Amino acid sequence: MGIRILVVEDDELIGESLVRGLREEGFTVEREADGEAGWRALQAEGGWDVVILDWWLPSQDGLSILKRLRERDPDTPVLFLTARDAVSDRVKGLNGGADDYLCKPFAFDELLARVHALVRRGEGRGGTRLGHADVAIDLATQRVARAGKGIELTAKEYALLLYFVRHPEQVLSRTRIYEHVWDERYDGISNTLEVHVFELRRKLEAYGERLIHTHRGRGYSFGRPPGSAQEEGT
Repeated sequence: MGIRILVVEDDELIGESLVRGLREEGFTVEREADGEAGWRALQAEGGWDVVILDWWLPSQDGLSILKRLRERDPDTPVLFLTARDAVSDRVKGLNGGADDYLCKPFAFDELLARVHALVRRGEGRGGTRLGHADVAIDLATQRVARAGKGIELTAKEYALLLYFVRHPEQVLSRTRIYEHVWDERYDGISNTLEVHVFELRRKLEAYGERLIHTHRGRGYSFGRPPGSAQEEGT
């Protein structure tokens, strides 16, 4: 899957705007609207690459959540989001464990730049590069190359490629891919996935053999051709 971001924000307008904007940038995003739900999401299996956490939340405030998180997880990057702009409040948030602090109202472009910085910081602990076969992905810059040749991808194509590369040589069902990359349930009718696979294949195959393979009735796999038993389709 792509970079996973958890947004814990009770303001409906701000929360939905963040989710929509970050998804358009290729991130996998989930949102919770109160403190208790946010805390449960933070304990979910697999973890998060970045957390955007509001200070004022129903049921449990963001600072309390942040302190609880830091007791068990000192590393996950957290961007604290709040209308409190006094120096003493910023100090309290940073001392409470936040990696960055952004006051409301804010420009989405600034938030996006801060998210990218946190992703780079987080990936720096475990390496910023990912790859399989002759495909290389720089997670910090979101640059993709095959056989040393740069490839321009849309946000969704990038998220799809990331998901494939993180699950090489596995047959991934359409439902599984759709739910992880689009954050929606697959209705069995939409051809959105097929269109993106076609375009991603076209761009990758400009510099080498086919890496995305169709398994009729089962889904897709990513990697070198598995052999004569492979069933190919469009």
